[in-house]
Amino acid sequence: MQAAGNDLRKIRDGLGLTMRDVETASMLIAQRRGSEEYQIPPSRLSDIETKGVVPSIYRFYSLAAIYHKSVAALLHLYGVDLDEISAEWALSQPARSHMVSLDADRASCNIPIKMDPGFDLKETTDLGRMVQQWGTVPMAMLGSLASQDYTYAYIGSEDYTMYPILQPGSFVQVDESRRRVVDRQWRSEYERPIYFVETRDGFTCCWCSFRLNTLVLQPHPLSPAPVRILKHPQEAEVIGQVVGVAMRLGNLVAAEIPTEKEFSVPRTNVVLSSSGNLKAVNAGDVPSASTRKKLG
Repeated sequence: MQAAGNDLRKIRDGLGLTMRDVETASMLIAQRRGSEEYQIPPSRLSDIETKGVVPSIYRFYSLAAIYHKSVAALLHLYGVDLDEISAEWALSQPARSHMVSLDADRASCNIPIKMDPGFDLKETTDLGRMVQQWGTVPMAMLGSLASQDYTYAYIGSEDYTMYPILQPGSFVQVDESRRRVVDRQWRSEYERPIYFVETRDGFTCCWCSFRLNTLVLQPHPLSPAPVRILKHPQEAEVIGQVVGVAMRLGNLVAAEIPTEKEFSVPRTNVVLSSSGNLKAVNAGDVPSASTRKKLG
């Protein structure tokens, strides 16, 4: 139990959440659900993480929601594998015949199975009005149609690396088969591939380019994040290319966006000279956003 609690703490630390953050989020969940059972005080969270205290089913729900994990994944930390339930059925032999529920039956979703004849992918459309008939399809069947493996990532609320293209709080879909960094002249910033990169400090989405044995992590010109040059693959590794994004618009306030001077550790900025070589410059010598954009 204590090992599971330690794993929960690692998940929380990896997300950059404090115990107070968890308490605040759980209070909101408790208010929505109308029950204080979902609330997780810091003292109780500390007991869960360090003393092997097992969370209640309600707190499992809150932790799964706050940590962006499934309840099944958190239960697995405690040695409970929901996929093994059907294997245990032989241990119980009820005398009466009964209906059973299989995971494959429950794992289904409604998808459009008949579209309006006037539906045209070339035109922007209210999709809801174009669906003439919905149908229930098992998720296992949809999974068999997938031809590529994807990773799904969440952009942290303080990660402004690709702002405003990718806003903090967005979910991105990453194609792991596209790990090779494509480097050429792009007509616009929207054509240039965005990559999901793992570094020693964590994960980030950014533009990338290779220079000698290093990987250049290039933020958006309007972002307050600095350019970073890391050794590849020792310090940075490309997980894949961002191919999809889900984000809300209009949620950010300009005053909340951090500026370059707010970084606690001064960092050297790196730009490309006219000859294509990397050049370190001081903060006062950093070119304007438009110039940086032309340099790529």
